[in-house]
Amino acid sequence: MDVAVKGSRYSKYWSSDGLHHASPLRMWGFTLNNVATNMYFFLMAYSSYYLVGFVGMAVILASSFATIMRVWDGFTDPVIGYWIDKTNGKFGKSRPFMIVGNIGLHVMSFILFHVTHQLPEGMIRTVFFFAMSMLYYIFFTFQNAITRAGQPCLTNDPKQRPLFGMFDSINLLVMGMAITWALSNVFVPRYGTMYSAELFHDLWVMCFVTSVICTTIAVIAISPKDRTEFFGTGKVTKLKFSDYAEVLKNNKAIRWLIVAACTDKIASQSNISAITVVMWGILVGNYALSGAMTIYTSAATLIFALVGYGFIARRFGQKQALVVASIGALIFNVLMILLWTFGDPTTMNLPGYEGFTGFTVFTVLFIVFTIFRSGFQAVSGNIVLPMIADCADYEVYRSGKFVPGLMGTLFSFVDKCISSIAPMITGLLFAFIGFKDAYPDLNTPYSTSLKVLTIFVVYGMTSIGLLFNLYAMKKYPLDREKMQEIQAEIARIKERDSAENQKAC
Repeated sequence: MDVAVKGSRYSKYWSSDGLHHASPLRMWGFTLNNVATNMYFFLMAYSSYYLVGFVGMAVILASSFATIMRVWDGFTDPVIGYWIDKTNGKFGKSRPFMIVGNIGLHVMSFILFHVTHQLPEGMIRTVFFFAMSMLYYIFFTFQNAITRAGQPCLTNDPKQRPLFGMFDSINLLVMGMAITWALSNVFVPRYGTMYSAELFHDLWVMCFVTSVICTTIAVIAISPKDRTEFFGTGKVTKLKFSDYAEVLKNNKAIRWLIVAACTDKIASQSNISAITVVMWGILVGNYALSGAMTIYTSAATLIFALVGYGFIARRFGQKQALVVASIGALIFNVLMILLWTFGDPTTMNLPGYEGFTGFTVFTVLFIVFTIFRSGFQAVSGNIVLPMIADCADYEVYRSGKFVPGLMGTLFSFVDKCISSIAPMITGLLFAFIGFKDAYPDLNTPYSTSLKVLTIFVVYGMTSIGLLFNLYAMKKYPLDREKMQEIQAEIARIKERDSAENQKAC
């Protein structure tokens, strides 16, 4: 333990080996910061329908909007990360950005989806939506960046960090299940279409209430650890903006983690809301099943995610967990491609829905494959977040600089800029098969081109991303043994600095 904190009320968080810990309850509470921002990410994911239906954009321009805003969001990251690393006031480093960001998200999202369609038709709506969105994404980055930057001060125990990913996976799976069910079983049936201002109001209210609750819990959870004592070697790093280039050049770990994450993100971001409508509303023929199927598979998916984090990641390290999860997800993505190619999705049904006479072969195989696929992908996708904290500690080990804001926002900057092309790719694919002026909706007839496009976007692009994961992890240097060496060295530096400070006094 750092002698500087012995005998203080914060000493309870430290162990004799120089590691500091957080209770599982606090770790879970802090992961809700990611849920708070993901609720608004979900809301913006459906903005393409609002843009087409109320702002008057064509499909290609609407999909390009998501690309432009994601690039803008990426460019705001380094600036805000720089501010985070220079911040160390009365309320810590993380909490001010969480609170200000969340308030800004509420205000700007309300304006986007309640004011835009009240303006005169034409270019003024487009310009207004773009301008307000730019402000919206600044506040989004304020809060979202803390999900990555706050982790290193929450705990530096290599065995405990995978818990963050485990809790985050559980939260996001539950959130996704609830949102999908609400959209397919409540909101869309209530209004009969995605092109409804009232539907977007209901979605906003749901996001607002959930995000406020989650942010409040997350702020409380990180409060006792949001202090200088838990910042790397216990010092506030003097930072220059040029350090971003130096870190990207010399921190091998963050470079290869970015490769793994951004290729996955291209795949996941390509799976826009219109793809969900096509898969369930057109290929299956029953859009309400999308929410019900999520409920059927989520519990088992959670079990797989818990095994991945609780057993593989904690015992063998986060790098190995990502490798194993990527291999498993790749296998079941291929099986899904075969199922949708040679099976009949119109035979899918569940108890309680019209026409159900028993479980079909397609339904059973879809459920089984989805459980395994989603479980493996939950690990491979969410283990990246606690791995960023490892990269931040590696930077302390490599250069002596504790820069979690820089590390997290550098990661997200490159990730967002590269993955920003994903919605545009899907928009161009839709335009290529004839949907230039509007996305397919529940009234669009079935076509083979829609089926091929959907299979490629949902399963083919994901498989490509998983292959990149495996290649990147061959180059990634932070295995379990290396992280133990890093934490031991950081503890030694803290003890040395504390002893020197004691002599100086």
